[in-house]
This record gives sequence, structure tokens and C-alpha cells, in this order.
Amino acid sequence: MKKLSVNIFAVIIITTSIILLSRCSKHENPVRYENGTFPDTVVNLKQLNSVYDDYNVTFYQVYGNVPLVFSSNRGSNGGQFDLVQGVISYLFDKTTGEFGLGAEIWDNEFLDKLISSVNTPGNDLGPYRLYSPFDGKEYLFLSSVNSEGNLDLVFTMNTPEFGYPLPDIQGPFPVTLLNTGSEEAYLCFDSSEDSLYFCSDAGGNFDIMVHSRPSETSISEWLRGDYEASGKVDALNSAADDKCPLIYKNVMVFASNRPGGIGGFDLYYSVFKNGQWNAPVNMGPKINTEYDEYRPVIGGQEEFTNIFMVFSSNRSGGSGGFDLYYAGLELPE
Repeated sequence: MKKLSVNIFAVIIITTSIILLSRCSKHENPVRYENGTFPDTVVNLKQLNSVYDDYNVTFYQVYGNVPLVFSSNRGSNGGQFDLVQGVISYLFDKTTGEFGLGAEIWDNEFLDKLISSVNTPGNDLGPYRLYSPFDGKEYLFLSSVNSEGNLDLVFTMNTPEFGYPLPDIQGPFPVTLLNTGSEEAYLCFDSSEDSLYFCSDAGGNFDIMVHSRPSETSISEWLRGDYEASGKVDALNSAADDKCPLIYKNVMVFASNRPGGIGGFDLYYSVFKNGQWNAPVNMGPKINTEYDEYRPVIGGQEEFTNIFMVFSSNRSGGSGGFDLYYAGLELPE
């Protein structure tokens, strides 16, 4: 396994030092900030980005080190997209209130095995990792180009990785429950894992779709079943393209190029309340620009007062094409 870079290693050393000092000398190094805050400044994750397109990130483990899987066409010099991996590292100093953030391309042996099992000669987009407590399996969902040239949803599954030996990876399997002759992409689950969301252009433009899982059916069995029509989420969709849904607790974030935005694809959020999704809200000029903002992913940690988001944008000032960005967020309860 590749060693962490000097920057990431420094973050870990500083974090460890803070913990040890606070234990050994509470009076000299008192805890003044019980909870951290993710800064809301938009930061280009330069160490992850290339001169090509880097987007479609996923993570599901949010601690001090956050492993990432995302799509990039760097390996083909701007051609097809493959999955690559990276890591974000952050710390919050409870004495000074300072926040540190680092990122780098990583070489985790299990993620390398996982990515190698799904990368194809065509485009591989929209990865989404999930651990399901219902069957004890880890899943990777993504969309890959099929023989007809359209995006189909596929998935792998494995037992959780706890070191050696590395677990076997089953799949990729086609999501026969959802795939059509059109393009299906960006699958995600709600927090209870009883409904999944994805986007499809079967209706002419991309819409956000929903499909409910029978409670007695496992995820893998359900997804490999016979095709069933999915429903549109009318409260979220527009006459334009609505894509990339991602749910954290009761909040969905997604991308849309609907009229009334700031420019190109903007990022929106909606809150699930009283059994329905509320009207989408544009994230505003702190996040959105006249360029495209795409594939938002949000997460949080109990010791922090807010959440954070990783997204992609082709705004000016980046490394080239789409870059990955980070920002802290305050969203409604």
C-alpha cells in the first residue's frame, strides 16, 4: 500500500499530538471548542485534480480520513472515464478552533481491487458506495457504457474489508430492475435503504426517479430482478435535466440546468418532510457559478456543527476541465 503523502501524514501527526497533549495536560491545553465547524469557503482539492476532467466522487466513511472513488479521464488523456481513488484528510483543533484540510491521490489495495473489477474500455461514471446493515454487504454502484452505447447501472458487492485477506468482489452485475434502452445513472439509497433514487433520460430529458424495495427482499436479489417501471419524483423534476441525486439523512442534493439558475448546471437541495420532498432550493452564489456545478456528495460527523460537500465544477481557475471542490454547508434540519 502506498504511503500517505507528507501533507496527509502531517495532519495525522498533528491530530495525534493534540489528543495526547489534551490527555496529559488539560490545564495547559484546555478544550475550548467542543464541536468543530467545516469552513464554508469553497476549496479546490488541487492534489486530486488533473488537467483533464475529475468528477462523480463518492465516499461513505466520514472520519478524519475519507477514502474517495471518482471518475476521471486522465488515464486516457481526455478520452474515456475510469474510476480512480483518492483520500481527504481533515482535523479540528479543539483548543485553537483551527481546521486543517488535505487531499491526495491514494493507492489503497482494496480500492484498487474494487476499481479494477469495474473499469471497462468505455465510460465508467457516477460511483456510489454503500454499506448495508441489512445483509452486511458493501456495494459499489456505477454506470458503464453497454454494447449499444448507452449507460447502464451495474453493481458489485463484497463482505466488509478489515485487512487481509482482501474480500472477494462479486460482480459487476447489471441492475436489470432499472435498466432500459435509455441512459440510467447516479443511483443512491435513502437513509433507511428502503427506496433508491437514480436519474434516467427515458422521458427525453433526465429526470430523478424513485423505486421502493420490498422489505423482505435483499438489495442484490431485488436489483437483479425483472424490470419494473420506476416513478418520477415530480416535486424535484423540471422540464430541463435533473441529475445526480444523493441523500444524506433527510436532505437530497442534486444538479439541474433548469431555468432560473445562476448558469449551466447548478446544485440544489430538497428536504424530506411530512412524507414528501419539498420544493428544491438553489444553493446560491456561494456554491454555484456561471459555469457547471455537478455531482454533489454530502456527509457529516457528530462532533461537527454542520456538514460538508464535495462536488465538481468546470469554473475558471481550476486545474483544467472539471475539478473536485470542497465546502462546508449549513442545511435545514
